[in-house]
Amino acid sequence: MQNSFIKEYAKLNGIYLWRVAEAMGMHDSNFSKLLRYPLPKKKEDEICRIIDELAALDRERRCENEEF
Repeated sequence: MQNSFIKEYAKLNGIYLWRVAEAMGMHDSNFSKLLRYPLPKKKEDEICRIIDELAALDRERRCENEEF
């Protein structure tokens, strides 16, 4: 399966793929199609960076909610 590591990385970080697609400015169906084929290293890095940013944002929100 192409780009299975991206899917697994998002899953391990608790990030849905539709959120990654939204952050990239595309529809989730187009993002799914994008993942069907090998990606250039630069695009893989961009997607992983977005996953990291979304996960950090989620952690930050959880911490804010726990304070109250």
